[in-house]
Amino acid sequence: MGFTAIWISPVVENLPQDTADGAGYHGYWAQNIYEINSNFGDGADLQALSSALHSRGMYLMVDVVPNHMGYAGCGTCVDYSDFYPFNSQSYFHPYCEIDYNNQTSVELCWEGDNTVALADLRTEDSNVLHMWETWIGQLVANYSIDGIRIDSSAEIDTAFFQPFLEAAGVYGVGEVDNGNPTYVCPYQEYIDGVLNYPAYYWITQAFQSTSGSISNLVNGINTMKSTCADTTLLGSFLENHDNPRFAYLTPDLSLAKNAIAFTMLADGIPIVYAGQEQHFSGGPVPANREALWLSGYPTTTQPLYNHIAQLNQLRNRAVFMGRDYLTYMAWPIYSDGATIAMRKGFDGNQVVAVFSNKGAGGNAYTLRLPAANTGFQAGEQVVEILACQSVTADGSGAVAVPMAQGLPRVLYPASQIAGSGICGH
Repeated sequence: MGFTAIWISPVVENLPQDTADGAGYHGYWAQNIYEINSNFGDGADLQALSSALHSRGMYLMVDVVPNHMGYAGCGTCVDYSDFYPFNSQSYFHPYCEIDYNNQTSVELCWEGDNTVALADLRTEDSNVLHMWETWIGQLVANYSIDGIRIDSSAEIDTAFFQPFLEAAGVYGVGEVDNGNPTYVCPYQEYIDGVLNYPAYYWITQAFQSTSGSISNLVNGINTMKSTCADTTLLGSFLENHDNPRFAYLTPDLSLAKNAIAFTMLADGIPIVYAGQEQHFSGGPVPANREALWLSGYPTTTQPLYNHIAQLNQLRNRAVFMGRDYLTYMAWPIYSDGATIAMRKGFDGNQVVAVFSNKGAGGNAYTLRLPAANTGFQAGEQVVEILACQSVTADGSGAVAVPMAQGLPRVLYPASQIAGSGICGH
């Protein structure tokens, strides 16, 4: 599909019990951070994965969970000797349930429940910090890890991140599950990037039905650009292991193609959750954590697999033709009640994409985009890369974009794709 990196679950040993909340197959209920989760393999397997990726010119990102440890039982009955190296109650905050309207409570109280308690570490404590610094430095060095995703970042005191990331020595992206830009964006003061949860909520709301709000998406994109330090370092996504699959919200393939294309062509690092390319439709946890191998890994028969591959091919080409494509901040150049057009990239290497929430039953029409917004020149040849159709800008540089069946359209200068493999070139 053209990806340049993979992100894997936390690799450490999890609690062994099969509980009413499930088992620790996923990696987020750590008990011993110096052992590898046997559900995934062993240290040699992880080294082999890292080597295989690097031999292909790809990167390895690993999820880490410094906020808590997992215990099969209630919050007031934890046996702290089950944890390593944090094997004493003194390393943890006293048990309390989180009040998500109070940031102090968010950082000091416990996630989880009384079936699986997530014992909250005192990350503000210098001893706890030092133990995490030692561990992350070894993990990165031992397995040649290129980046980390920090789970539950909003639940960790912000002073923890700088020394932790310095010890890691690699790019870090934080999970701050909140839809408010004024809450999420300040975390860029402490972490390289954060997952773009505000945009996730706006994109989902815009494309999950034919009555979704395009105006909220337009306003949201502009708000993120003015609020965050650098939107080009955010993680752009539509699905993950904590939220229902997009296909759970709607089976409409045209809506899915628009939502996927929007996230992949937006500012930041596009992230596709395994199974998204198979149009998996699981609901809330754990239904959204389907076993990918049961799909048989179809490629040629799965339209979203090819759709994602086409988008990746274009994005990789735009980056190859000009690294400043990555730092150019995408902006909405047109919108109406059912349509948003976005531009990313400087003149000559710009990607202009049109997204619709009309759905698969959408009517055929032509959308005219003026040169002042697209940057295309009079008479310039442009390729719509999803349908592999040619479009010629008129004498003013405007392009007439043929829309049909609610599908997205993605335009790129024909002069840039020779030898790229895009649409047979």
